[in-house]
Amino acid sequence: MVGFGCLGAIAALVVIGGIGAAVGGSGDTAAKPPAAGEVPAKVKKDDSEKSVKQEGQQGQPAKADAKPAEQPKKTQGAEFQEFIRTNGTSAEKQAADHVVRVQGADEQNNVLDSAEIHTDYTGGLLGPHAKDGKLLASIFAEWKQSENGLVTVYDAGGEILSNGNF
Repeated sequence: MVGFGCLGAIAALVVIGGIGAAVGGSGDTAAKPPAAGEVPAKVKKDDSEKSVKQEGQQGQPAKADAKPAEQPKKTQGAEFQEFIRTNGTSAEKQAADHVVRVQGADEQNNVLDSAEIHTDYTGGLLGPHAKDGKLLASIFAEWKQSENGLVTVYDAGGEILSNGNF
């Protein structure tokens, strides 16, 4: 009987993956020239802007002119701190001043959601700031909801301060 061992099966998968990557390309369509008969994206955008301007010239306000300038998107950490400042207790607000970065809060699928809160606290799980980590995990659960989420709060050294479900 001829068969593949585990190593042979892994090697076959690597070869197939390599061929697929070489043939499939990078998936970036922005740099590719348009196909025959296809209108480039820039021309499509210009045409839509012209139609909006023409509507504005016919006595109706132009939609492009009525739209305010786009605000730069806030970071997850800034959004989290803003939520705490408007909805948190005084202890939670003090803990929010120590938040350095928040990751994974906007990527949820309700299957296995995980988020991280990085702080400038020290001491880890048994240190003096473990209760502050628990406060941050608790207010995070009020900010974001998930069927199966886990938020982990880290100290400045990367050690776990606390975690909780959200």
